[in-house]
Amino acid sequence: MNSKTISFGDTVRVRKTDLTTKAGLAELTGSVYGETTPSVTDVDVIGELTEDYAINVYFEDKGQDAWFGADLLEFIDHGEGTEIRLDGVDKKWTRAEDGTWIEESTGEKPVMRRPWWKFWS
Repeated sequence: MNSKTISFGDTVRVRKTDLTTKAGLAELTGSVYGETTPSVTDVDVIGELTEDYAINVYFEDKGQDAWFGADLLEFIDHGEGTEIRLDGVDKKWTRAEDGTWIEESTGEKPVMRRPWWKFWS
């Protein structure tokens, strides 16, 4: 397993194996977008699972993602500077070098939408 725990927002590299080479993803670098329990979600996972856990990696250059067993991924960094914003929330979260998320107010007022029942006015 990895010496560092891989989590959402981290930058990882796919290890070169027969499976990752066949998938065209060997040695690519991407961002961790999620994790799951494959026995529940029934996702297609590249690699042999040693536990019921898989990691989703998005490859910006390819415009695609894939699920991997954790042993096929190498930790690179925590994706320092990655920013998350949610529609209607006047906050943002920025990833720090140590992997923590720093919460800040954006000072923007959330856009108020009409209630669904006032769609005709």
